[in-house]
Amino acid sequence: MDAASGRIAWRAYSTGPDRDVLIGARFKPFYESERGKDLGVSTWPPEAWKIGGGTVWGFVSYDPASNLIYYGTANPGPWNPEQRPGDNKWTAGVFARDPETGEAQWFYQLSAHDLHDYDGVNENIVLDLTIGGKPRKVIVHPDRNGYVYVLDRATGEVISATPFSHITTSSGVDLSTGRLRYEPKKEPKVGRVIRDICPASPGAKDWQPAAWSPRTRLLYIPHQNLCQDAETTQTSYIAGTPYVGADVKMKAGPGGYRGEFTAWDPAAGKKVWSIREDLPVWSGALVTAGDVAFYGTMDGWFKAVNARDGTPLWQFKTGSGIIGQPISYRGPDGKQYIAIMSGVGGWAGAVVAGGLDPRDGTGALGFVNAMKDLPQRTSKGGMLYVFALP
Repeated sequence: MDAASGRIAWRAYSTGPDRDVLIGARFKPFYESERGKDLGVSTWPPEAWKIGGGTVWGFVSYDPASNLIYYGTANPGPWNPEQRPGDNKWTAGVFARDPETGEAQWFYQLSAHDLHDYDGVNENIVLDLTIGGKPRKVIVHPDRNGYVYVLDRATGEVISATPFSHITTSSGVDLSTGRLRYEPKKEPKVGRVIRDICPASPGAKDWQPAAWSPRTRLLYIPHQNLCQDAETTQTSYIAGTPYVGADVKMKAGPGGYRGEFTAWDPAAGKKVWSIREDLPVWSGALVTAGDVAFYGTMDGWFKAVNARDGTPLWQFKTGSGIIGQPISYRGPDGKQYIAIMSGVGGWAGAVVAGGLDPRDGTGALGFVNAMKDLPQRTSKGGMLYVFALP
């Protein structure tokens, strides 16, 4: 939109014919599977693209060097994948577009024919990294499917895709084709309960943003350790009602803990250190130039740790679970402040915020089953806390 007038400058859809998706002569995706005419229609059953999802509810990044914006698209609908054979373009992937015209430059589909509601909306962090002794201009994307992707930001080529959580739904990413290698035994089937789907539908990491430190050269990833059992069903589309077709029950992953805060080296593709948390780490992360990393827990603890080795430095108990994004700013007195909103909610906190009955494990699309103890751990609330750094 034009900031001065509010006029819509351009609009690009995530499904439909190329003219609606703003795909034209400048569109040069790296992988063969993203090339072809009107894939936003032909990779769906007839007319299904019109109700197929692909919403944009995550983040937009901008690279001034290439003058491109990057953003992810969400899952296809319904969750029952047998009702939508095909790759279901352009869902569960990353677009690169010209910010002036909206024209698509490239697209990469992280989870083609998304089987488990993994989406592709997570943040795309614009970085310059040295990989294999060579400087590369990349975006780093920790995805819900359990892999940290490093993509060439000019072309969409996958340089690396490395697991950062427990994964049973796939066996890796084929770098020659860019395709996620799904595990057939975990593919949802109507009338069958498929057990131990890991990560669960919220993914290894949902909305909660990671933080990058140019000092430590590490990415700080707040995430969860959840699996699920799921049974898909036939469903019908009725506008304004849920369009899911799945009964799900989530649970803690291996080890019994449900959350983790991980420091990740994207150039080397490996974990440097991590802190396990009993509950999902559903807050965003923040890291400062003083090498302090901050995050919150769903039972209300706001924590500061050493960004280089994860050593705990400080914690404060807030009045409600934390699912917000910490921020840092300089006040008018010249001091550095850290602010965080507490107030449990969102998908993970729905059992408290929505007053759901914890005996119904299928509540909140199955998240209640993994969070039955949350009502005893925290309460509803909403308050802004601000702390001054020494």
